[in-house]
Amino acid sequence: MQQPESGGSQQLLKVINRMALVRHLCVHPGLSRADLAAEVGLTKSTISLLVRELIAEGWLIESIVVPTGDLGRRPTPLFINPERLLLLGAEVGIESVRVVATSLTGEIRARAVAHYGASRSAKSSIGVLASLLLKVRGQLEASHRIIGIGVGLPGGVDENLGVLHFAPNLGWRDLPVGAWLADKLQDTPLADTPLYLQNEADVAALGEMEFNAAAKPVDPLLYVSINQGVGAGVIVGDRLLTGHRGFAGEVGHMVLQIDGPRCSCGRRGCAEALIGMRAMLRPDEAAEPGPHSLAEVRARLVDGDPGTLLSVAAAGRYLGVLLQNLATAYDPAAIVLGGAVVELGEDFLQPALTTLNDYAQAANLAPPVVRTSRFGADAVAAGAAALARYRVTRPQLPLASGSRSALPTTTEDAEESL
Repeated sequence: MQQPESGGSQQLLKVINRMALVRHLCVHPGLSRADLAAEVGLTKSTISLLVRELIAEGWLIESIVVPTGDLGRRPTPLFINPERLLLLGAEVGIESVRVVATSLTGEIRARAVAHYGASRSAKSSIGVLASLLLKVRGQLEASHRIIGIGVGLPGGVDENLGVLHFAPNLGWRDLPVGAWLADKLQDTPLADTPLYLQNEADVAALGEMEFNAAAKPVDPLLYVSINQGVGAGVIVGDRLLTGHRGFAGEVGHMVLQIDGPRCSCGRRGCAEALIGMRAMLRPDEAAEPGPHSLAEVRARLVDGDPGTLLSVAAAGRYLGVLLQNLATAYDPAAIVLGGAVVELGEDFLQPALTTLNDYAQAANLAPPVVRTSRFGADAVAAGAAALARYRVTRPQLPLASGSRSALPTTTEDAEESL
């Protein structure tokens, strides 16, 4: 482990080391103190000190000793504490807000959904979000401690400023969502809890990476979200790729068809216009502004409506084209599909996979691994909780200046120098 250059960096070094242990046990549960010392590269005495603190604070728990057959003291396995420290994650959708509370390893402990109602103004919607966060907090035990709140937003986000640049399907532009939400949570049980904001597809991608029960890293990982719009989250080298202005992953505005149908962004032939929900509607419905119901499309599929079957299959084929382009650009280990439109099932997904496989076969290549999100409808909200864990446990990464964050620790002990 690199040594600090001065005494002033001792505090940060301690937090980095603590969180390195937490992250390692998230991926490799059941290791002993000696195992951690060998795998993380810290001395046994440092490991013992940090583990003692982390157990006292509720990050870790000890389990029963493992019989080894050797003489002497048997190693004691360590695990992430699934009960005491929790995360809140929220999805700000087109029509509603969804909030979940998760453990540090992604198990959902509580959830709630609220619709915006008659007013869809940005400020009133953030008010609904704040109220729902507090409602979910109220569902938890008093002994639970919330160590971070993540929010997934439907558009390009500048995490450094806590600003939502543009949510085309809501008509929101350049909104200081982080500051508004922090203000709404003042003088509440969630006051001063670190806040982290990011694009919805980005946080869903983080959920697939951070809450990876298989403990096998998938990198690069692409998460493609298909709702009213289309977006993607990209994980490369264990890091979220956000781009220079926070617009990385806005694949819904990649042009797939010259002079194609007009998109909500003003261009023609964007992936969103060819794949998103509007592409599956009847012409008179698609011309109407605002969000549209997926339930109607699903009902028509069940009824075998020929026009709907054709439009859903066409959207699926264009999804296959988009996935082919993304696979060529990133060579991902896996592509995860999420979002409400994925619920249409085989009528939508099979044409996408067939198109993708046809492209791969033509090039004599194996197609990329494609699967749906393990979190289903909770993918963005659970991913937002993962965003909070991602930031809290990686203090060496630049923190978002617009997010309400602090040195990521939960006790005064961690604020002391080594």
